[in-house]
Amino acid sequence: MLFTKYLLWSFMVVRVQLFLHQLQPFLFVNINDTAKIQCSSKEQLLAGGVTAQWYRRREGEAPMLIKSCSDNQNVNKVACILEGHNLTLAIYNAQRNDSGVYYCTDSYIIFLTFGNGSTLIVGDSYTTSSWVLPLAPSPHSLLSPGTADLACVVHGVSNPVQISWSISGDLQEQGLTRSLKAKDGSLVFINRISVPVATWTSGKNFTCDVKFNSSGKSVKKIARYIEAHSSECVPQTLRYAVAIFLVGQTAYAQLEVDSRNPNQSREQ
Repeated sequence: MLFTKYLLWSFMVVRVQLFLHQLQPFLFVNINDTAKIQCSSKEQLLAGGVTAQWYRRREGEAPMLIKSCSDNQNVNKVACILEGHNLTLAIYNAQRNDSGVYYCTDSYIIFLTFGNGSTLIVGDSYTTSSWVLPLAPSPHSLLSPGTADLACVVHGVSNPVQISWSISGDLQEQGLTRSLKAKDGSLVFINRISVPVATWTSGKNFTCDVKFNSSGKSVKKIARYIEAHSSECVPQTLRYAVAIFLVGQTAYAQLEVDSRNPNQSREQ
């Protein structure tokens, strides 16, 4: 039953991208500030039988209806602001538990469509247990032409984080992110990108940049291709995270990082 609900939700998210669009992949706000999450549509919302709604999905939880724009309930906390084809969800006095992925929706008779989602991060997701570790293909896995898969593991955070990649200073796509929850309740995020083997072996720097809050502080970790990889052991927590995400994928090796001190302070 749960799997069926997941497939239905995934189908709706893919389907909606033709109708609704959210231009803010990530939105950072400070605690007690107002978060404004935007959505646009080719057709005018709240007209002709169309009803706009907002859903929130948090890690480990099912999507939850946060606001139906046709009612006036709880407007001191959340409100819909409509301007023609543009719809904004305003969350007043935002708190940490407001963090999550927000989807704008509209429904017409029996159809329900979803926007592509905006991740809201309230406050600071960084904790004393947080660390960032890049993973890259081991040299022996690159014998045949094709693509090289790199991953960036972010461990021990309290809420979502923004993960981006750059190759020798050139910003790349966000990559594909998966997550899991640790026994202590903290979150682990694994972001993966694929590049041509020739690009990976060219000697360029591949930088994983993790942003935790609105202040601009971040952690940057660099990986680059080398002929031989470190023989140091990867931390057990990392093995567990990577095993879940990288089943059937290329063998990975730890590169350019000191596993003995993963709790490196954030860069200013």
